[in-house]
Amino acid sequence: MSQTDTSTARTASRKRWTATDLGLIAVFAALVAASAVVPGIPVGALGVPITLVTLTVMLSGLVLGAGRGFAAVGLYVLLGFAGLPIFSSGRSGLGILATPSAGYIIAFPLAAAATGYLAAVIIRKTVKYRALLLFSAAMVSSIVLVHGLGVLGMMVNAKLDFTKAVLADLPFYPGDILKNVLAVVIAVAIHKAFPDVLVRRVKK
Repeated sequence: MSQTDTSTARTASRKRWTATDLGLIAVFAALVAASAVVPGIPVGALGVPITLVTLTVMLSGLVLGAGRGFAAVGLYVLLGFAGLPIFSSGRSGLGILATPSAGYIIAFPLAAAATGYLAAVIIRKTVKYRALLLFSAAMVSSIVLVHGLGVLGMMVNAKLDFTKAVLADLPFYPGDILKNVLAVVIAVAIHKAFPDVLVRRVKK
C-alpha cells in the first residue's frame, strides 16, 4: 500500500465513529433527557418553561464536538418525538411541534452542532482565554439558534408578531447565561481530565 493510500485509510478511520463514540452519544442523550425531567419554570402567558435542557445541550457540543454533539441531542429529540415523555413537563410526540416550544426543541441539535464545531476549533488552536472563548461560542449558538428559532416558533405557533415574540423570549437570557457559564466550567474540567475526548476528533 502506498503512503497516500495509508494516509487516506488513516483519515477514514479517524472519521469513523468507534464504540466509545457511540457510548458517549448515548450517555449524553440520556443526560439531556435527565435534565428535562427536572421541573421547569413556566414563563409568561405562553407557558414555555425555563429548564436545564439548554445546559446539557451546550455541554454536549462543548465536550463531544459537532457531529457527536448533534447526534446525542438529535437522539434525545427523536426519542421524544417517538413518544417517550422526555421533553419538559413530561411531554412527548410530534404534537409538540404545534406548541410555542417547538422552535427551541428544533434548535437544540443544531445548537449542539454549532457549539461543538466552534469548541473543536478553540480546543485545537488555543490555550489562553479558552474558557472565555468557549463561553462566547456557547452564547453565539444560544442567541442565533436557540433564541432565534425559539422566537420563530412563537411567531408561527402562538401567532405573535416579532416584537412580542422577542419580549416573550427575553426572560430566558439570564438563565441561559448562567447555564452556559456552568456548561463551560464542566467542559473545561472534562477536557483537562480527558484531553483527547474532542481534540482527537479534529487532529490531522
